[in-house]
Amino acid sequence: MNSEVIINIEHVTKEYRLGAIGGGTLKGDLQSFMAKIKGKSDPNAKIGQGEYSKNQKFLALNDVNIKVHKGERVGIIGHNGAGKSTLLKLLSRVTAPSKGKISYNGRIASMLEVGTGFHPELTGRENVYLNGAILGMTKAEIDKKFDDIVAFAEMEKFIDTPVKRYSSGMYVKLAFAVAAHLDSEIMVMDEVLAVGDMKFQQKCLGKMGEVSEGEGRTVLYVSHNMNTIRQLCTRCVVLDHGTVVFDGDVERAIEIYMDNYADIKTDVSLADVKRPEYLGRKLKCEFERITVIEPEEGIVRNKEALLIEITWRCNVDIKDLKIRIEFSSMGQSVAASFSDFKINCKAGEKYKKIISVDVAELSAELYNTLFVLYEEDAGNSYDRDCVSGIVFEKVIDDESFITWNTRAWGNVRLNDFKFIVGDHYGKN
Repeated sequence: MNSEVIINIEHVTKEYRLGAIGGGTLKGDLQSFMAKIKGKSDPNAKIGQGEYSKNQKFLALNDVNIKVHKGERVGIIGHNGAGKSTLLKLLSRVTAPSKGKISYNGRIASMLEVGTGFHPELTGRENVYLNGAILGMTKAEIDKKFDDIVAFAEMEKFIDTPVKRYSSGMYVKLAFAVAAHLDSEIMVMDEVLAVGDMKFQQKCLGKMGEVSEGEGRTVLYVSHNMNTIRQLCTRCVVLDHGTVVFDGDVERAIEIYMDNYADIKTDVSLADVKRPEYLGRKLKCEFERITVIEPEEGIVRNKEALLIEITWRCNVDIKDLKIRIEFSSMGQSVAASFSDFKINCKAGEKYKKIISVDVAELSAELYNTLFVLYEEDAGNSYDRDCVSGIVFEKVIDDESFITWNTRAWGNVRLNDFKFIVGDHYGKN
């Protein structure tokens, strides 16, 4: 490890005031201010918030101390609200610490969230030169790297199009290519890579490793995808409610995160959950609830089956409705299981089934699920509803034989699941 400290975070605290005047519109702030002077209730206060929000304080980061050496690739992980993105914003100078000091020994290229860093009215080409100029590069220096940037981003056809017309994936591709190729000593990456396709994500991870090892550049990377943390990082920091709870070995950091901060969900109500746009506005059928029956705590041990109760309703008549369950771990799709039955559903009627899912071949990880109601017609599959379902943990002593999936939805195809018992409610 290089002994040169390129980032030094010393006793950094970031404090926000919840609901403080200045957090809303000018009109709303004036209304609240005048009502306070007159001794009246705040017309803009939310239910349960209290009068004038009382200027409550929130510590997004609390006394954080981290030293990063030149050439290190540091992962930052933690639950939602742990302070990861706040820390990156401080490092990128988007906002300033309330207390403490951050020292740098180099220029920073940041990718924080889709929509930042580029001017929407400018073309991709113009934004490349703008970002280079911000980093202090001359036009001649940017010219030498321009073709490499465009080729890496796979944006040859769209480089002279205003970026406001880019999709989120196109934006991320160009933004990463700019950050990776222009002259900066430090790369700061938030979870924006999750927007891109899998092939490009791997391409980006390879590039970050390349510039770190070959050019000595430093990378700070935030992600909920533990596979990418393992693949890229040489060191990992775990944050919890704004404080550093671990700083060191990557595998140990992931273990701490999984043991303490990963959330198991065994009962999911889906009646008001937003559906993917591709399903359309009117669903032909829709999930209402998904519940783990056994094991109740959501921890499946060894070769235990997963018993799940599924409730859904049909809004039109559907013949031969089937169910698919997709399993993902660390943000990666790893397996799928399909129903070994078909159901004829009637409009306006509700159905409840308990299924037994064989997950013996899954390795020991935390798994998210995606539940899909679908029809098959002439060899084609049509999704009718698609929702995020339960989250469970698999614990196993010995790895089982793995059957590789020859279809889609991950690398492993599990045995088809079976109905244990089911009810048909009839008309609601």
